[in-house]
Amino acid sequence: MLIVDSQIHIWQNGKMSSHHRQDATYSIADAVAEMASAGVDGAVIHPPSAFGEPSNAYAVEAVRQHPDKFCILGHFDLQSPDRENIVAHWHERPGMRGFRFTLSEPHQKSWWTDGSLDWFWAASEKADMRIGLLASGANIAALGSIARRYPGLKLHVDHIGRGGGRAAEKDDAIYADLPQMLALAKLPNVAVKLSGAPSTSSEAYPYKNIHGYLRQIIEAFGPERCFWGTDITRMPISYRQCVTMFTEEMPWLKGRDLELVMGAAFVQWLGWKRPAAA
Repeated sequence: MLIVDSQIHIWQNGKMSSHHRQDATYSIADAVAEMASAGVDGAVIHPPSAFGEPSNAYAVEAVRQHPDKFCILGHFDLQSPDRENIVAHWHERPGMRGFRFTLSEPHQKSWWTDGSLDWFWAASEKADMRIGLLASGANIAALGSIARRYPGLKLHVDHIGRGGGRAAEKDDAIYADLPQMLALAKLPNVAVKLSGAPSTSSEAYPYKNIHGYLRQIIEAFGPERCFWGTDITRMPISYRQCVTMFTEEMPWLKGRDLELVMGAAFVQWLGWKRPAAA
């Protein structure tokens, strides 16, 4: 079974936000070794936006070294004077399958609804980009509105729509508004990353108390639009346990459905043509 992580970060000479490992570097080699220890075949790199363009360049280097293992959802300055040209030529960069943005900085929060990014949605739709957004709360509805206005644009919700490391709640409380996200399942151009699931529970592995919510999501969106992942550098358990939580602890997720969720669906969603391993 192909196992592809829908989100990892790699970085050099810096520190990630406090909910991530506080190592100065999590290198290409570190990621490759940890993936091998867990039986993970590939991963989608999300270059840390806080590190600017050098983080995109480092992700491209990872693709050059391991084109069978990595592709990228990158970032750029959405206010750049050259912004539309950047989008139009983004696929020319090795491994780039689209973009990932959090839109969580104070000056960005209005961009979800005020039309500031209408040019971006349109340009990305035209260029056949994939876009991951850290949508949660009220921004789930905003993402749905974008998806309706740009039906050819493929959007996916990061971290189960629960806010990732920014979320303060866990357990039933963090899933209380799940029906709002499930309502997006009727939009065929919206998908969900199941990344970071362990961080939404206060229980111990295998986090049985959230399995019912994950099942609701997979049943609503279908396994073709649900993507396993970790955001491994902020997970409270081993990489292997992040895998086995889905492959061994959810008996209702099996066969082709399991294969899709664990990697086949995201590879197809991204249009990632993985070369054979060297």
